[in-house]
Amino acid sequence: MSLKGKRIGFGLTGSHCTYDAVLPQIEKLVQLGAEVIPVITYTVKNTDTKFGEGEDWVAKIESLAGRKVINTIVDAEPLGPKMPLDCMVIAPLTGNSLSKFANALTDSPVLMAAKATLRNRRPVVLGISTNDALGLNGVNLMRLMAAKHIYFIPYGQDNPEKKPTSMVARMEMLPETVEAAIEGHQIQPVIIERFRDGD
Repeated sequence: MSLKGKRIGFGLTGSHCTYDAVLPQIEKLVQLGAEVIPVITYTVKNTDTKFGEGEDWVAKIESLAGRKVINTIVDAEPLGPKMPLDCMVIAPLTGNSLSKFANALTDSPVLMAAKATLRNRRPVVLGISTNDALGLNGVNLMRLMAAKHIYFIPYGQDNPEKKPTSMVARMEMLPETVEAAIEGHQIQPVIIERFRDGD
């Protein structure tokens, strides 16, 4: 299917080390003709790390999407009843936000946008980046895996020797995952080797 004309919410949470892999996917969605509505958590906006300053990341996101980010719960809520999305993406999705989403907590603009999308029975696509997917957060990951209208960018262990419980999505597969999710399908396999040969 084509993504031309589709309204895609794009939520980013605080996995700062993953932004370089995620931001090009915003550009790809725009190139495919989608209208991308960026939504960020407070952590994205307000945290400066060795990977960059919050304000700089926000500027990059807005430049790629061609519009201002949504950064309050109040501004995210209308993505349900008034301005529905065809699909909501959360990438990267941290373990912290994953656990909240799995337990129906809505304390950030990104989670509000996801909840608003599920309210409309539209797909939510998740691109995980968490150090405890195979640890305490495993139960939350599996709860979301079994939920209706929730789809996953294929993911796998990113560093089994040094971080044996960590799993990260293969972010370059985001556009095809969104296309399949809008049609009601989960692309397979979901659990993969994190890196292709040569990566």
